[in-house]
Amino acid sequence: MAKKAKRRAWGTADIRELKSLARKKTPAGKIAKKLKRTEGATRQKAFSMGLSLDSRV
Repeated sequence: MAKKAKRRAWGTADIRELKSLARKKTPAGKIAKKLKRTEGATRQKAFSMGLSLDSRV
């Protein structure tokens, strides 16, 4: 049985880092690792902010 992760709120520092890495065209997986979040959570937050991570593998 998989362990259920506890949700963490996105702080201003996390959002700033996400925006910065997205502008540099960093792959979504690397952004997620740097922010210590899942790739899905990272993509969802970027989408909700209007940032595109789609073109990266």
